[in-house]
Amino acid sequence: MGGCLSKKNRRNSNYNGHRSSKHQNYQQVSESYERPTSNYTQHQQTTPPPNPRHAHGPDPNNILGKPFEDVRRNYTLGKELGRGQFGVTYLCTENSTAHSYACKSILKRKLSSSNDKEDVKREIQLMQHLSGQPNIVEFKGAYEDRQSVHLVMELCAGGELFDRIIAQGHYTEKAAAAICRQIVNVVHVCHFMGVMHRDLKPENFLLSTKDENAMLKATDFGLSVFIEEGKVHRDIVGSAYYVAPEVLRRSYGKEIDIWSAGVMLYILLTGVPPFYAETEKGIFDAILVGSGGTRRNIQGGVLVLVEGCP
Repeated sequence: MGGCLSKKNRRNSNYNGHRSSKHQNYQQVSESYERPTSNYTQHQQTTPPPNPRHAHGPDPNNILGKPFEDVRRNYTLGKELGRGQFGVTYLCTENSTAHSYACKSILKRKLSSSNDKEDVKREIQLMQHLSGQPNIVEFKGAYEDRQSVHLVMELCAGGELFDRIIAQGHYTEKAAAAICRQIVNVVHVCHFMGVMHRDLKPENFLLSTKDENAMLKATDFGLSVFIEEGKVHRDIVGSAYYVAPEVLRRSYGKEIDIWSAGVMLYILLTGVPPFYAETEKGIFDAILVGSGGTRRNIQGGVLVLVEGCP
């Protein structure tokens, strides 16, 4: 945010930013905020996906539990927008309306374990459950053929909030409040609908258009789960800068999403994360002991607010 962003592994920001991998590596962080490395890399060539073979009836390779269906019967897949560990995101056009959407095509041969397949099913269920809610990317449908599972969803042409923050440096309190209001609304909607996101960060918020005041849309529910009242979660998930101390202590619930929202507010106001170190372990240690950075660019009542967040 302060101009020291590494350009290594940068990718086109005009796609929906859906990531297929739960395991992410992070670049070293010094006094400025740097984007974690991503499993997606930018590609100049736009090779269309292979045409699936048609099939009918039950199949041991079936993930969604419904008959195989060719996504191309309803959509025309266009240029490649991003590539990840499990699949590719394409621009797609609905044949009946000519409306543009994003299609995340997940290669089934890369879903090596039953857990991987269950994760895909759960992500689809969560997106169907939340679709239509304010500040959530709209889900259009899921299709499966012999090679891939295809997720068609709203195209957010404005790119990631992360890139907008990088370009801005840091925000005024008024501008940050407008963005934070939408982030908090996502937390409220998810929790009200019985969903814990578990990976809230600027990379997972998309802008609906390139306009300055474009609506924010939360995306990437690959780590999300349905809330089970009374259940204590113990698996470590999330992204280094935004993970709550309760996650690192392996005892947490839906409150971790509120922590992540507080970290994002801090970054909006200062341009740097509240906890940083030269290694991921160092970041985790700083989070656990509550050793944060300087509260620069923060004054008055908002200082009290961020002091009480991360």
